[in-house]
Amino acid sequence: MNEFAPVFFGLVSAACWGAGDFSGGMATKRTSVFSVVIASQAVGAILLTLLAILFAEKMPPLENLLWSGIGGLAGALGLMALYRALASGQMGVAAPVAAVVSAMIPVIFGIFIEGLPGVAKLIGFGLALISVWFVSQGEDSSINIQALKLPILAGVGFGVFLILLHQAGDTAVFWPLVSARLASLLMLVTVATFSRQKRVPEMGLLPIIALAGALDAGGNAFYVLAGQAGRLDVASVLSSLYPASTVLLAWLILKERIVFRQRIGIAVALAAIVLIAI
Repeated sequence: MNEFAPVFFGLVSAACWGAGDFSGGMATKRTSVFSVVIASQAVGAILLTLLAILFAEKMPPLENLLWSGIGGLAGALGLMALYRALASGQMGVAAPVAAVVSAMIPVIFGIFIEGLPGVAKLIGFGLALISVWFVSQGEDSSINIQALKLPILAGVGFGVFLILLHQAGDTAVFWPLVSARLASLLMLVTVATFSRQKRVPEMGLLPIIALAGALDAGGNAFYVLAGQAGRLDVASVLSSLYPASTVLLAWLILKERIVFRQRIGIAVALAAIVLIAI
């Protein structure tokens, strides 16, 4: 396969995830977080099932489905930890910490199972992680050490999800993602029920929530393709650049200002992509 395929798939994954976060964030401003996440996950599960049937994808071994299901649970735990961190403040720290940790874990794991990449890629990985930190921050970048616990937990959950999804997606793309979606849905609905959270969003918000679910599912699918085409660390680091597309969409659509450190982050991300693609 073309050596640039994993770079392309990883960047498309980042674009999809970032746009999905933007769409989900817009919906969350008007209703319960749980209702948005549950509905978007359900849309993603339906879409991925239809794609698996449409492409006549062969059902992977049960072991792969179990691994992806466990990954879905880890991802759901990470999502709940992140939303709780965001709700308690420190938004300028929670998102970048979670994103950087979630990228570092697959990189470390990938080095053990695939060996060290070239020097250029290693430098690119470092620059990518730095860029995620800068891009994800707004004007308030003060850090409360106690507030790092939940973002780190979120990053660990996401990192485990990325590793297990990569492991489960070696023979198929869509069915492992369906398994992960169903597992995360089960956990989210259970938690929402016992904590008396709203589970169903307003009908008027369904289009943008459906868009968020479709984009998130697309990001997952392209991440799996990136992993199939190349190394786990390349796929995870490039897909972790998703905050850049969220920031750019907020600038284009909502006319939000891109602060100086975010501009630096975008420039560093471009340099990282070039080095990783070498």
